[in-house]
Amino acid sequence: MIEFKNVSKSFWTGQRRKVILEKASFRVELGNSLGILAPNGSGKTTIINMMAGLEKPDEGQIIKTCRVSFPLGFMGGVVSKLSAKENARYIARLYGLDPDYIEAYTRWLCGLEEYYDFPVGTYSAGMRARFNFSLLLALDFDIYLIDEGMPQTTDAEFNRKAGNVLKERLQNATVVIVSHQAKTIEKFARSAAVLRDGKLHMFDTLEEAKQLYDYQTQG
Repeated sequence: MIEFKNVSKSFWTGQRRKVILEKASFRVELGNSLGILAPNGSGKTTIINMMAGLEKPDEGQIIKTCRVSFPLGFMGGVVSKLSAKENARYIARLYGLDPDYIEAYTRWLCGLEEYYDFPVGTYSAGMRARFNFSLLLALDFDIYLIDEGMPQTTDAEFNRKAGNVLKERLQNATVVIVSHQAKTIEKFARSAAVLRDGKLHMFDTLEEAKQLYDYQTQG
């Protein structure tokens, strides 16, 4: 479970204070994947980062009682001067997992071939995204965090393999995904929320959330 209790978060843009969340209270239960619909620039990535513990709220409390992933695409734990192999083995040891297994798994899934032994800093954005997604799926979490704003890959074979693995993972895991498009969310979640002007409106179904989101967007 992830629970936000009266969480507030804002940033100073240089001209005004931009409110991301204002005294938001909600809970993500295991087995009930959540999609958050929000316009671009409204703070989707900030919410995901707070769930992962990468950013702290200004006020309030965030409680986690399960294993929560780092956000899909997040490269903060990956050292650019090290190869994918070295990074995979390092991350495995951090999580108390078998380095040989994590190396073999990520090597198979990301499909970088000889580049797997090159420094990650030499990778293109697509190659980095493939390695990071592979690393995310190699680790076992209760809740997976997905931010549509993270780097994407156009490699069809990788997308097929990773998609199949993610589908299998979701049989026993929960997803929180943020997006500005309902059709992206519907692949992962049935319950949804709408974020707008610092307010998070929770709904039991994606259809209900879409009605409010479409009304606000068109308005």
